[in-house]
Parts: sequence; C-alpha cells; structure tokens
Amino acid sequence: MKLLFICSKNQWRSPTAEKIFHLYEGHQARSAGTESGARTKVTEGHIGWADIIFVMEKKHLRRIREKFGILLNHKTVVNLDIADDYQYMDEVLIEILQNRVLEQIEK
Repeated sequence: MKLLFICSKNQWRSPTAEKIFHLYEGHQARSAGTESGARTKVTEGHIGWADIIFVMEKKHLRRIREKFGILLNHKTVVNLDIADDYQYMDEVLIEILQNRVLEQIEK
C-alpha cells in the first residue's frame, strides 16, 4: 500500500510519518507539504501515486481539495488531527502517528 503524508512545510510531522511507515510491512510512504515554502511541495503525481492520503489537519485537506479536487474522488483521505506542536521524530508524535495510522492501514 502506498501512503502519502501531508502537512504544511514538510519539515516535522509528515517526514516523521514517512520515516516510520516506509517499508512498514511492505508499505511505501512519501511525504509532502501544502505551503509554497515546503521542503517537498505536494503535486498531482503524489496524489495519483497514493492509495491512502493522510493529512495532519483540516486545513491540509481543504488545500488539497482546492488544488487537486477531482483527483481525490476515488482516494481515501484521512485527517489525523495532529497539531503542529512536534519536532521531527518526537517520541510523542511517533506514538500518535502509530496509533492513528495503524488504525487505518490494519483494517
């Protein structure tokens, strides 16, 4: 399964998720950001590649819907509801990600 993680700047939350879920039980993971200054900005290619898209906040969902609209029609998009309160590989962030993402991919 191909997992795409999206946050604002692609600095802390989504790269952490990408690192911990890449190759987890055969899954592939990528990450991107919605803002113009993002380390890796989300593209049409990212959306097309993903089986499941995980956004960190409602604003990220709104931004990708505005930009990619119809491409999201047959995609599973999950809001993880994780505020921008964590640094890269923060232990609390990892625990939250594992709980919320595994709940979705182990169904």
